[in-house]
Amino acid sequence: MTERGPSLSAEHGRSAVQARALLRGALAAGLSLGSVVVLVVVMWISSANPGSGPGEAFHAAAGVWLLAHGAELIRTDTLTGAPAPVGVVPLLLTALPVWLVHRAARDVLEPEEGRDAPSTGGAFALVTGGYLLVGAAVALYARGTSLSARPLSLLFPATLVVAGAAAAGVWTASGRPLGPPPPWAPVRLHEAMARSRFARRAEVVGRSAAAGVAALLGGGALVVAAGLVVHAEAVQESFLRLSGDWSGRWAVLLLALALVPNAAVWGAAYGLGPGVAFGTASTAGPLAFTGRPSLPDFPLLAALPAQGTGTPLNWAAGAVPVAAAVTVAWFTVRMAAPAQGKREEVWSLGETALTTALAAAGCGAGAALMAAVAGGPLGTHALARFGPVWWLTGGAALVWTAALAVPLALLLRAWRLRGRTPDGEQAAEAAGAGGTGEAREPGDAAEGENGKAARRGWWPKRGARPEEPGADDAPVSVPRPAGPVASREADADEDFEAYDFLPTDPWHAKTPAAPPPSGEPAASAAPAAPAAAPATDSTPSGPAGPPGPADPEDATS
Repeated sequence: MTERGPSLSAEHGRSAVQARALLRGALAAGLSLGSVVVLVVVMWISSANPGSGPGEAFHAAAGVWLLAHGAELIRTDTLTGAPAPVGVVPLLLTALPVWLVHRAARDVLEPEEGRDAPSTGGAFALVTGGYLLVGAAVALYARGTSLSARPLSLLFPATLVVAGAAAAGVWTASGRPLGPPPPWAPVRLHEAMARSRFARRAEVVGRSAAAGVAALLGGGALVVAAGLVVHAEAVQESFLRLSGDWSGRWAVLLLALALVPNAAVWGAAYGLGPGVAFGTASTAGPLAFTGRPSLPDFPLLAALPAQGTGTPLNWAAGAVPVAAAVTVAWFTVRMAAPAQGKREEVWSLGETALTTALAAAGCGAGAALMAAVAGGPLGTHALARFGPVWWLTGGAALVWTAALAVPLALLLRAWRLRGRTPDGEQAAEAAGAGGTGEAREPGDAAEGENGKAARRGWWPKRGARPEEPGADDAPVSVPRPAGPVASREADADEDFEAYDFLPTDPWHAKTPAAPPPSGEPAASAAPAAPAAAPATDSTPSGPAGPPGPADPEDATS
């Protein structure tokens, strides 16, 4: 049982690894498609009046799955009979396939026991290819139905979404490295990216920009939630008017939940200033709601503000870009001026301002991307444009964050550096023991408890070096022996300072013994002095007096 089985050849092993990566991509596509199919079929089964057979339900599920990847659908079942485009992508549905593709590409590059892992380029191509094979089959299945995909939208952005998710998975499995620039890039860029400092700055820019985009989305969600609370009655009427049975209401509720991320992006665009386009002739912003909107009956759209000039409550949405700018500045200064770092490690003013400006540019790019994917057409003519304009939203985010985050980052940097000495220590820590804020020199006199200046001894105190100004100035208290020695030392000058240590050997061991009495031989006059007995509770604290002549009776015994 311990013998290894026959191993595959190099060619067969490479083929098995490639087939496994391709299967991973196809499996990710099947899982995301199965989730959408189950959801749509359950809604169709629970509907009181289905109005169609199971084939239509499966075709609708295929169309919704393609829409989740960014493909634009063509709806032929309209009141007028003219085909109408559907380009608003429910972003909550997009999160599922993106996560599955990312995980598939990441897991392929993790080698298992007894198996090799493909290269990064091979893993990206195989996982993307396996996923797109399933996607092509689904697009052919949905072709010619009431919800078919526009062919060009299958290439862009649907293919780009899958490839981007797979590339992110490969990058994550590789340790998130900052790869080398292309060969045609300038030499200075190659040299800069070869330095570790460039990688740290790039990481700070990415994190600050991502934090700024997250702050924009969170603020937009709060704006939408406030609108739902203010217009709660209109939202409830719209929800009940769309469907009379519980199955239909559940379908409306699930669609509203899938569009919550879109609503957060719309709220962020509303707070930034450009607003949201509800048709080709209407725009809603914090300053005014102009034009005649072409709004379908839907609960989220019932929370829009009233037409006309904005009120102070509408102007309060301007706090969204302010919060994003504060977030960008804070995340940048956390690395530019560490709280516990030395002053030499702090970035300069130019580096801090440049990094913050780059993070603001990244925040603007992220806001433009989110605005582009959160909107789209919902029909023809008046509904041909629905949602925020991506370039206006991105430009407003860039201006807001750059204008507020850069000076705020410099102020935060100065606030973090307050009172910090060049060696990174605080001024309060460098102060002397007296609390006056000035460090003491070794030759200064220290004030005692009685108010008199105590002279410093020529010997340094225990635990301190003579050249250290922070040594303790209090004199060391050394226990003194009792008896005649203590009385002699008591008569000495009070300013005398003893050594830090006393000899550990018994002092009587170094004292010459008294001469023996006359008439007795020196060798047998007295036994050798016994070793000092250990001190007990009854033993006096001081050493005994000098030894006297030996007792004759003890010597005889």
